[in-house]
Amino acid sequence: MTNKFFEEIRGKFGFGCMRLPMLGEQVDLPQFEKMVDAFLAAGLNYFDTAHVYIGGQSETALRQCLTSRYPRDRFVLTDKLSGSCFETEADIRPLFQSQLEACGVDYFDFYLMHAQSAKNFPKYKQCRAYETAFELKKEGKVHHVGISFHDSAEVLDQILTEYPQIEVVQIQFNYVDYEDPIVQSRKVYETAARHGKPVIVMEPVKGGKLVELPDEAQKIYDDLHGGSNASYAIRFAAGFENMMMVLSGMSTIGQLEENVSYMSDFKPLSEKERAAVEQVQKIFSSQGLIPCTACRYCVDGCPMRISIPDLFSVMNAKKQFPKSDHSWMYRMRTNERGKASDCIKCGACERICPQHLPVRSLLEEVAKEFE
Repeated sequence: MTNKFFEEIRGKFGFGCMRLPMLGEQVDLPQFEKMVDAFLAAGLNYFDTAHVYIGGQSETALRQCLTSRYPRDRFVLTDKLSGSCFETEADIRPLFQSQLEACGVDYFDFYLMHAQSAKNFPKYKQCRAYETAFELKKEGKVHHVGISFHDSAEVLDQILTEYPQIEVVQIQFNYVDYEDPIVQSRKVYETAARHGKPVIVMEPVKGGKLVELPDEAQKIYDDLHGGSNASYAIRFAAGFENMMMVLSGMSTIGQLEENVSYMSDFKPLSEKERAAVEQVQKIFSSQGLIPCTACRYCVDGCPMRISIPDLFSVMNAKKQFPKSDHSWMYRMRTNERGKASDCIKCGACERICPQHLPVRSLLEEVAKEFE
């Protein structure tokens, strides 16, 4: 099924390559190859990566498992210009060329300015990153220019007003963040729609948080006698009018096959299913969970080697299932890495966090709970 926004895209479900099957610290290439084959066999063709994903392994894994094995017209490939990878305008073109080579292609179908926000947008402007991307489009090395975005609707309105040439906007969108005052999924989506920009969804299952549900929420979905927890989350996001694509980061062939089973021939939520999702929304809003999506941007820059998303995950598990003992999980997560109390409050994590979380104070809470 051709995508209604861009004819080269098939369907409205994309393979997000930030979370891939792993063998220790390395991408499990044989497993990823099988997943690529199954994804394409299902009639889908959109792949999303970035230079910073998995320490650069995402791009090279796509070269080995996708681009070197299939003709160029069989897939649509999106890459991104990440702010941590350039400091001046002169850095951008060499970086872009290295991305083409890492991915094994001559052009990118989509090239996105990565993780745009009020904090890093000025750097992209100063370095003429947008202008460079538009020049690359004129040269045929990029077919479409867009942005991925983590900030308020007001900031998105500013960016789209200053750069109306932007063709697509990638945002975090799921039913828990829909009315969240920080993420502003609904408001950001409506701003993109008002500017006439199709939307790509990232984090539709909130980094897996909408798969493992509290017992009360799980019962609501079980009573539907229908799909999986992930299916309700992904179909919720895909059902909005201006949604061009929903991405899912999949790390097993089972996850891929299950997602493809309901997205290769997408059907929106029924009224009964939507009512169930609204009930689950209310349960989550009452729990006070840490809204970390486990993007792991904070981990590489932590001088104390604290695996921050893993510690937040343990804290959330404690809140969701208070009767269970989670101390063993905490010990496991800190066995070879820093503890929450090791934080020296340098703030590097907070400066890079797309969710704008008060990481330092949250780590204090984690330390009190588990140490």
